This record gives sequence, structure tokens and C-alpha cells, in this order.
Amino acid sequence: MTEPITGWIWGRNLRAFFELLSRYAGYAFDETDWKTVEAGMQDTDDEAPHGWYSYPLVGTSATLEVALAQAVGGEEVSVRVTGAGTPELQFRTDTLLSALASV
Repeated sequence: MTEPITGWIWGRNLRAFFELLSRYAGYAFDETDWKTVEAGMQDTDDEAPHGWYSYPLVGTSATLEVALAQAVGGEEVSVRVTGAGTPELQFRTDTLLSALASV
């Protein structure tokens, strides 16, 4: 099993993160998925051990588990992705986190 890929992104980039990561996994992320993620994020807290929300992306090329939590008092969202089993998917996921933390 591979290590989780962790980082943070700006909250305003969360939908783009899911849409792109889903594409890499071969999953058709849609409006229903987004509404579910939005609702699940409401009471998250990245400083609380049980304050994270987890959403699966079960695609044709990968099954990813995305755990998310809002930073208390900030606009950042902490992210932990598990299941990126290939070097290419690990690289893409890490690059996506880096890019969406900077724009």
C-alpha cells in the first residue's frame, strides 16, 4: 500500500481539485458529487482527529479516497489522498495539490 499524499489547497479551488483528480482516476465527477462534498465539508476541522470528511472516487483506472478538512479560521482545506498506486498518479496528485495551493 502506498503512503497517503497530503497537502492543502485554497477552499476556492476544491471543486477544480475534485474535477481534475476524478479525471485522472477515470471517475465522472458531477454536480451531485459536488453537492455531497460541499455538504460533507460543512463541519470539518483539520485540528480535530475525527473532524475530517472522506469522499471516495471509484474510477475505471483508480480508486482514491480523498479526506478533507477546513482550517479553523482560514480559507485553506487540508487534503489527504490514498489509493494513488502508480508513480504517475502519485505525481499528478502531488502536482495538483501544489498548483491549487498557489493560485
